[in-house]
This record gives sequence, structure tokens and C-alpha cells, in this order.
Amino acid sequence: MRAQESTLAGKLLIAMPEMDDPRFAHSVIYMCAHSDDGGMGIIVNKPQPDIQFSDLLDQMDIKKAAGVRDIRVHFGGPVDQSRGFVLHSGDYATDSGTLEVSGGIAMTATMTVLEDIAKGQGPDTSMLALGYAGWGPGQLEAEIAHNGWLTCDARNDIVFGRANEHKWTAALKHMGIDPLLLSGAAGRA
Repeated sequence: MRAQESTLAGKLLIAMPEMDDPRFAHSVIYMCAHSDDGGMGIIVNKPQPDIQFSDLLDQMDIKKAAGVRDIRVHFGGPVDQSRGFVLHSGDYATDSGTLEVSGGIAMTATMTVLEDIAKGQGPDTSMLALGYAGWGPGQLEAEIAHNGWLTCDARNDIVFGRANEHKWTAALKHMGIDPLLLSGAAGRA
């Protein structure tokens, strides 16, 4: 399945410093889908410190093969937090349930991807998120127009990097913006 063509699918959303919703403060969101019907993305820089991949596999009765490393579990957003979404490299796809987004990044939200990761047969690069960020028609565009988000091209090192605490700054620097000079207040000339 291919993502719908849009201007934001495959891009990063970077929360402005004045983001007043604490769930999104300093968030970097990888946009998986965006159309006139709304948008869906995964927060890529907020790990779940109290949830381990191995524990989730145990809860789902999925056996992890010896030598398979744990992947970090992230807070993907406030919508449907009991559901898992795996962002991963494009070298992996299921027969159904894999959304090819952009730039060699895909998303799969089926048990099959977790089973394959546990066997050591999953994608080369992946991250698991519980929940997602969602917007209704025109909502995200309005938030961007009100200076809530910046957008930029996604980079694999930002999406999949291990230094979550630095992804917000890295995304801003990728745009050529010094985070210390960033202000969310719009001005008038």
C-alpha cells in the first residue's frame, strides 16, 4: 500500500518552543499520511521509559530469539495508545498492513512485524511506538499557520537515531535554525 500523495507525508513536524500541549512539547513527528481528510504521524523522540520491548512481547506470547536485541518503545502520540506502530526501513514489508511512506521509510501496524523482529527477521532499522498523533481535516494546516509547527524533510538519523533528547535540536539545525534564537511569536513588519 502506498501513502497518499501530499505535501507532508514523509516530512518531519517540529514543535515550536511555545507549544502549549505538554504531550507535544519539543516533539519531532514523522508524518506517515496526510491528505484533505487529515493527517497521521508518529512522535519519534519520546521514549517510554517504563515499557520494555521484551515485556510487550511476553504480554503477547511472542518468543524472542536468542541474540535479538530489544528495540526502544516510544510514545507515538495520544491517539490509540494501546496500539503499536512500527516505523522501519523500506527493506521490510508484509503482504498487507505495510504503508510505504517516503524516502525508504515505511510503517507497519500488524503483529507480523513484531513477530519477525522477535525472530531476527524484521527490518534492518525500526522503532516501535504506542499510539499516534492524528489531525482532522484542515486541523494540522491551521496549527502550522498559527506557528505551532515547523516542517522539514525527514532524515533517517533523526527518525531512527538513539539520542532522542537531541532529535528536536537536530531537526532544527537540519533546517539551518539555531534553537536558541527560535521564537514562536509571529511578528508584523
